[in-house]
Amino acid sequence: MKDQFDRVHDYLRISLTDKCNLACSYCMPKSPCFLPKNELLTEGEILSIAEIFVKELGIRKIRLTGGEPLLRKNAEKIIESLSHLPVELAITTNGVMLDRFFPLFEKIGLRSLNISLDSLISETFKAITKRGYFYKVFKNINQALAKGFHIKINTVVKRGMNDDEILDFVNWTRNSPVHVRFIEFMPFENNQWMWDQVVSYKEILDKIKSSYAVEKLDDRPDSTAKSYQIKGFQGTFAVISSVSVPFCNNCNRIRLTADGKIRNCLFSQNETDLLAAFRTGKDVQALIRNCIAQKHAERGGLGTLDAQGAEKVYALKRPMTAIGG
Repeated sequence: MKDQFDRVHDYLRISLTDKCNLACSYCMPKSPCFLPKNELLTEGEILSIAEIFVKELGIRKIRLTGGEPLLRKNAEKIIESLSHLPVELAITTNGVMLDRFFPLFEKIGLRSLNISLDSLISETFKAITKRGYFYKVFKNINQALAKGFHIKINTVVKRGMNDDEILDFVNWTRNSPVHVRFIEFMPFENNQWMWDQVVSYKEILDKIKSSYAVEKLDDRPDSTAKSYQIKGFQGTFAVISSVSVPFCNNCNRIRLTADGKIRNCLFSQNETDLLAAFRTGKDVQALIRNCIAQKHAERGGLGTLDAQGAEKVYALKRPMTAIGG
């Protein structure tokens, strides 16, 4: 599928739930209102809609997201069903429940895990997530590495929260084949985003360069991350510069929320209700193609984030936990 700017969309992100067992302030509102069960995509609907995307619309990769996708009660059945589709299947998780799913992932050949981890210090982790799961998550990450999984660590960097740990994360890649991805703090509903809390791509890179000799790596044309490595280190690091240096010109992503809404951009203010159409027997392919055709050139058409009042404009949408990242 191509949009009006000739961008090919072949990567689908499916949110299995808007619930999470962590409560990170940049993602989860203080008073979350979770979706009722009857409004969620069922196991069968997820598979049927995914089949349309893959067999009819050219999707080549599916990533399962949330909330926390492994928190969904029938997550194992959903994941195994989707593994039979001819796509690359991946998942983004906070790692809390990861150890329970190792046998399934090994059985179906799911080898790519993105794990959210915003601090290497247990007290800071607890302050960010409001939960005391640091040692469990870190143990699960090390188990996954030992089992040969390809591990990317997603680290949202926020000034005054964890920006003092940037070099610690990079040093982690010295003797471990882990791939750390620093993510600029982005605005979503009720996450109190302010421009001065953003630690930019340039600032992150300059800080790392002050201590290490940095080598640029080649990125895929559709990559959201700018990748680097320290010579001699086993792992790598990257920066996802959604705020300061957007990568909209090569975006190939489509998002399906847990309640069956299609979003053609993470920052989009508009959604297409695919689930309602599917349940009433309407042509969902046409709805999907129309949604992609209407995609804006950049950031959902909302303009730059450094503009006056941008934090209010960008906050007029779902919180991150309800979108699926």
